[in-house]
Parts: sequence; structure tokens; C-alpha cells
Amino acid sequence: MNAPPRPQPTDPRDRPARLTVGVVGAGRVGPALAASLALAGHRPVAVSAVSEASVRRAGRLLPDVPVVTPAEVLARAELVLLTVPDDALPGLVEGLVETGSVRPGQLIVHTSGRYGTKVLDPALRAGALPLALHPAMTFTGTPVDVQRLAGCAFGVTAPEELRLAAEALVIEMGGEPEWIREESRPLYHAALALGANHLVTLVAESMELLRTAGVEAPDRMLGPLLGAALDNALRSGDAALTGPVARGDAGTVAAHVTELRKHAPETVAGYLAMARATADRALAHGLLKPELAEDLLGVLADGAEGDKR
Repeated sequence: MNAPPRPQPTDPRDRPARLTVGVVGAGRVGPALAASLALAGHRPVAVSAVSEASVRRAGRLLPDVPVVTPAEVLARAELVLLTVPDDALPGLVEGLVETGSVRPGQLIVHTSGRYGTKVLDPALRAGALPLALHPAMTFTGTPVDVQRLAGCAFGVTAPEELRLAAEALVIEMGGEPEWIREESRPLYHAALALGANHLVTLVAESMELLRTAGVEAPDRMLGPLLGAALDNALRSGDAALTGPVARGDAGTVAAHVTELRKHAPETVAGYLAMARATADRALAHGLLKPELAEDLLGVLADGAEGDKR
């Protein structure tokens, strides 16, 4: 279902800007969020970018916004988006504080799914206002990302006194805030990675196998099937499980493993792991009959042993 268009009653340039916005890290996320905030009347004033690709991306989504150093971004902006890879975030925060770049009263927002606001403690001690706003969305680095933020859930962690500010920023970007406890951030992020990142891998592998099997347009074949499977899973959870594993068709699964070993041996371990997880869930929810499960689990165990040999 397409998200409803975001209301734009007036040109944002005709409204008084409420906050100047800076972006540290012009990957796929930061420029899109800043462009979305611009639609809400805020004013992007600076962005830092290192690679040629990130400079081009910033130019597409934030035209006429100067590319400067991270320190200069903080010097110009009241609201700073730190949109760097998770592993780089702690060092970036510490470095900005050590160089005196962080100002009291400055809103420092990171978009990491893994971290809450504790990673911003050095900035907090310097007087900044810390927010963790993670959009649960995949980004392309193109203007379509701004449109996709409409209705997008954001995993939000913030001090109690900043909850209203966090909510307001998410809503202004067209998103929906979902509060995540500090200690739950890694689990929250793992859940999203399991569902979204691994889905891309599974779909890509499935398309490659279909091409090997002679299908000329695997995307057209998979599109309706995967769309229906996703819709059913979101609506019904485990009750939506279908296929040979849920039915207990051990012979079919054994044939799958044989063919995968022949044509795409690198996919066997993933197939077996997902099949075992599917079998466990189907058993637990009464979809897989126990009398059929024994042979099926035997096939999966034999397949795993074959991988070790």
C-alpha cells in the first residue's frame, strides 16, 4: 500500500526556519533526513562528506548546502544529525567533544539502530541535548527516500525531558515514533537486520537460482509470490508458513539440498539453517505433524553433516 502524500500547504522557503540543520556523514540516510526536515520548515546549512559519491549524494538531496568539515557543521547548526556507521559513532562523538565543537543547548541526533543515547554521553556532558532517532527504512541515497519516510517508524530513545522534541522531529519528517528502551536497542536493531537485511540476501540468492534453472525474469516470478508471503506473514505470523518444510515433505527437502550442493553449494548452509528454524516454528505451532518431523529433521541433520565433510 502506498503511503499517503505528505501535506505541503506552502513553500517551506516562505515559512520562518525554526532550526538550522547540519549533517555529519553524507551516506544514504543523513541527506534524506535533512531534506525531509527542510520540507517541514527547518534549514539545512552544512553537510560533511568525504567520498565523491557522498558529495554527489549531498548535492542531489541538499542542493546549495555547503560541504564543510564536521567541526564546521557543528559550528553552523543548531540541530546536528550524526549519520555515520555504527562502529564509527562513539569515536566521532568523543572527537567532536574533545575539539570543543559541541555547544551547550545544541541538539545532537544520531541515527544508529544499535545505540541509544548513552553513546552521546560525552556530548551531554558538554551541554548538548541527545536524541537517538533511527528510521526503520532501507535507503537508496536518492530523492525517493524522502517520500518513503511518510509513515516510516522511527526507533526513538531520548531523555524524558526531550521526548516531546524527539516526537516532534519524527512527525515533521513524516514518521511515526516508536519508543525503544536504551537496553533494548541492540535487540531492536538485530530484529530489523534479521528481517530486512537478510531478506535482501535471500531474494538475491533465489533470483540467481531461478536464472540457473532457466527462468528469464526471476523478478517477475518472485514479485507476486514474495509480496503475498510478506503480507500473509505480517497478518498471520507463523500461521502463514507453507511449503515442504511446514508440510513435512522430507523427500522434497532432500532433493533441494542435493540440487543446491550441485549448483550453488554456498547456499546450502543458509538453506539448512532456515529450514531448521522453519521446522521448529511449524512444530511449535502445530503445523508440522510430529510423525513427519522425524524424517525431515533427519534430512536436515544429514545435510549439515555433509557440509562438515
